Amino acid sequence: MALPTRVKYLVIGAGIHGLSTAWQLGAALRASGRGSGADILVVDKGGIASGASGIACGVIRNNYFQPAMRLLMAHSVAIWETDPAAFSYHPVGYMQISPEVMHRDVASIYEQQKAIGYESVFIEGEADCTRYMRGLLDDWQAKNITSVLHEKRGGYANNTKSIYALAARAEAEGVRIVTGLKVTGFRRDASGSVAAVVTERGDIGCEMVIVGAGPWVKQIWDMLELPRTIAIKGRDGRVHENVPMWVYWSLQEGTLGVDPMLQRTNAGGMPPVIHVDTDAPLYSDVDGSLITDRLWGLYYKPDFNFGGIQGGAMPYKIDTPVDEVAVDPYGPESPDFVVGAEFAHMWCSALAFCQKRFEGRMDLFKKEPSGGIGCFTADSFPVIDRFRDNVYVIADSNHGYKMIGIGKLVADDILGRGDELLRPFRFSRFAAGELHPLSNSPFPWS
Repeated sequence: MALPTRVKYLVIGAGIHGLSTAWQLGAALRASGRGSGADILVVDKGGIASGASGIACGVIRNNYFQPAMRLLMAHSVAIWETDPAAFSYHPVGYMQISPEVMHRDVASIYEQQKAIGYESVFIEGEADCTRYMRGLLDDWQAKNITSVLHEKRGGYANNTKSIYALAARAEAEGVRIVTGLKVTGFRRDASGSVAAVVTERGDIGCEMVIVGAGPWVKQIWDMLELPRTIAIKGRDGRVHENVPMWVYWSLQEGTLGVDPMLQRTNAGGMPPVIHVDTDAPLYSDVDGSLITDRLWGLYYKPDFNFGGIQGGAMPYKIDTPVDEVAVDPYGPESPDFVVGAEFAHMWCSALAFCQKRFEGRMDLFKKEPSGGIGCFTADSFPVIDRFRDNVYVIADSNHGYKMIGIGKLVADDILGRGDELLRPFRFSRFAAGELHPLSNSPFPWS
């Protein structure tokens, strides 16, 4: 495809956000008579689904302690449900299984899910939780569990298939997608607005840039000369200066190479996605040694796309200054692209802690690329906002893949319709102290 010299909308990133936005914006332009998908160009330095979206775990859930995130996720789940076959979406449900220290938080999530009409079941008390879980999976044996929130909607999707489905929908609207084209900078006019996107093959003039670059967002942010440190008004009213805008975490995920049908329910079906947090000590399934006696968590599901039981555990923060992190955070040169033996030991032991059927199977852990590097905002929640007058940034803070609905919200916002669901994710929240509440979860994105 010949590279155009000018387009109306230029989208950076052919993953979940770039393609969903291109599709929804193209459809909205056509429906309103204000243009068409032919006004939109998507560029990606790799290929469709070549970044984080292509190796995402694929879990889709509403389980958030933060009301704004919960509303955003309910909107996204509804879009996944519009065409499960095309999006390779498996609506098996999702379970948050927690210890007493998280009981109040999870109870709050349940009450707020009821308030927005999001179907779930809440089980309380250790004995009742064990009974409920064994009614589903008869080998359940996790300890220190006093609440189970069973979301009836949600589940997971096959990552690459769903992204290619979005690409097909965008192209059906006339959107052009150019892969293998790296953005190297921006040319701005006297007012500071972006006049053109600089690429390896030349400049492309545009009226608006939409950034959906996933873990590469910091590189684009720096090219735009946006602030590397920010001031945040804390919950105590104090202003904290020079807080790094970006933090990198190493995401820990992997696959146990067994037949996914091993994880059938008592009734013979596929179970919900299971997420367990507990403060029970975790001991090695290999030699019985103590792995941790602090609050820990894991998530897992049977997945034919990954070819086994796939999931992950708590990430860890990368102490290296963000400016020194590899420019390609999901590239094979990243030391965290293939998770190590320490994670495999912990995660396989955690599987065995939860269900007897996983005992003695650590030798089946698949040594293949998984996980990666996640680029998080200063408070670990998305920033979705306009900068430099005509640049729209979708910084998902690693909540990305499940949020297929952001594309429609962004398209509506760009066309002046606005959307209250995006208001809590504006950049201005940091200075205003309008921060999202934090839970007791061991995961930074909860």
